[in-house]
Amino acid sequence: MTEMHATADDREPKTDANSDAGSTRSTVVTPPPGPHGLPLVDSTLAFARAPLEFLASMREYGDVARYEAFGREFVVVSDPGLVEEVTVGRDDEFWRGEFEHEFSELLDVEGLFFAEGERWRQQRLLLQNAFTPARIESYADDMVEETVRLVENWSDGEVVAVREAMSTLTLRALTRTLFDLEFGDGRADRVRRWVDAMGAYSDNEFFGTRAVLPTWLPSRAKREYRRATTDIASLVEDLVAERRRSDAEGDDLLSVLATGEYPDGSRPTAEEITDQLQLFLLAGHETTATALTYACWLLAAADAEDVRSRLEREVDSVCGDRDPTFADLPDLAVTEAVGREAMRLYPPLPFLQREPHEETALAGYRIGSGTTVQLNMYGIHRDERWWSEPDAFRPDRWLADDENGRFVVADPDDRPEYAYFPFGGGSRHCIGMRFAMTELTLSLATLARRVDLERVTESIDPTPKVSLDPGPVKMRVRRR
Repeated sequence: MTEMHATADDREPKTDANSDAGSTRSTVVTPPPGPHGLPLVDSTLAFARAPLEFLASMREYGDVARYEAFGREFVVVSDPGLVEEVTVGRDDEFWRGEFEHEFSELLDVEGLFFAEGERWRQQRLLLQNAFTPARIESYADDMVEETVRLVENWSDGEVVAVREAMSTLTLRALTRTLFDLEFGDGRADRVRRWVDAMGAYSDNEFFGTRAVLPTWLPSRAKREYRRATTDIASLVEDLVAERRRSDAEGDDLLSVLATGEYPDGSRPTAEEITDQLQLFLLAGHETTATALTYACWLLAAADAEDVRSRLEREVDSVCGDRDPTFADLPDLAVTEAVGREAMRLYPPLPFLQREPHEETALAGYRIGSGTTVQLNMYGIHRDERWWSEPDAFRPDRWLADDENGRFVVADPDDRPEYAYFPFGGGSRHCIGMRFAMTELTLSLATLARRVDLERVTESIDPTPKVSLDPGPVKMRVRRR
């Protein structure tokens, strides 16, 4: 581990004479190395112009590197062992941090993702009932049906905006699995209006040019978001009352929350349920839509012809003349490997953030209590120390042969566990991980059965927003 944590120019952290040199918690007097930014703005402009490239440049300072931007201090962590240390071994020393708390306040959404302490534990225990294998199996048909509906509206030769199409697909599937509502129902349209307003508002206020302006300044996006939020809160309140009157036992998340209880025997309020549903709408449809978009774009590369052929052969062999089902998942190894590799190259959330509760040390460097620790997922996923040909699209790196000579998905044994962590890690790993992988695999298989997609957009410009936005992605439909 010492070699992994050494800085690029072999600088060693300075420690007290009484410190334990082998411990990351030793008493230290030096902060991590890092760039000297511009006067007044530090590294704000460099990060804002090209955040992924900026984080990649931090590797020259080592696996723990410091910079200042947006009036705060950041420490970039680019080593899998240290990611595991922060998220698992020392999880109790860190929280999600002020940076993400500000995003929660901007949207006025709480819920599981932003909760801390006992509140988080209570919510996690209640929500995990909605993500059991049996529950996810009950959602699978909705995922496939919505993919079929999407593709059947495409004409041969049509150029489609794939990012927007995948967003529609995942939102439709989520609206069915979260609310048991289908589009065409006016109530589902109210859900869509909130999602659209939330996307415009967060892009404008948190990730756009207004991010540097005072939050109290009025804007059209803010007004529309506030109206849509009031409307969806009213919708959820009505639906909760409806479910509780009938003591509904549906599989949708709203029914699970409306009829469920916290470990202490209390029931969540309509406001708490609204927060959870908004949070899953925010995270669930954005991240899966992003992963599907990158997977489709990567499969359409000129040098991915062999991968496309293997994927199509697998789907044809497993599904024949029908659409995929939940029972097919173990046999869709190549399909799952395509999804995994897409998320390795383009993780929907390219970095995770934590903040220590109090001053601590990591790899022998001092980390202040107000410091945002960025776990550099995008950089680790493309690090040549852990991945051969790290920038290449190679789904076969996830495949092995079983005793019957069939492909199975296998985690490689020759790299650290946290060299790949698109769903986070530790106790706060994504509760919807199985849901997301099920949807990603079944939707890809359904698409592969029915269409080929050719690139019209030849290059993309990934930018961190709510998820890793690829920008416009246009592709031409060719029916199989």
